[in-house]
Amino acid sequence: MAELIVRAVRPEDYEQWLPLWDGYNAFYERVGPTALAPEITRATWRRFFDAYEPLYALVAELDGRLLGLTHYLFHRTTTAIAPLCYLNDLFTAEAARGKGVGRALIEAVYEEARRAGCPRVYWLTHETNATARTLYDKLALNRGFIVYGKVV
Repeated sequence: MAELIVRAVRPEDYEQWLPLWDGYNAFYERVGPTALAPEITRATWRRFFDAYEPLYALVAELDGRLLGLTHYLFHRTTTAIAPLCYLNDLFTAEAARGKGVGRALIEAVYEEARRAGCPRVYWLTHETNATARTLYDKLALNRGFIVYGKVV
């Protein structure tokens, strides 16, 4: 039986990464008039391979097929000397859900954060995302923050 591999995304992964990215954006209803512009997707993809960008991507692969993705970044904060790690995006293909892919991706981000000397990894999810929250509650502490945002 093949083993799930979590690894850094590679340029040749684009054709398999894109449907996962599109699925993630559809899940958060970034479709129709609220869809991400294609230039945002292209810029995001380029950033993963730009040494001057603090944005990184991991993918979960099984038998040559990508089953999930996660994007994360390191940033400074006013509450610690070392940077923090923000897990920006996490998505698994529907057929792979409940099979450990999301857990493996999160744990891989934890490892990358440790390697970078980050004391904490954090992320956001929508309060209605009950399936994912079941996993998240096993892997991290819900710190109870309410997020506000405004397009300016």
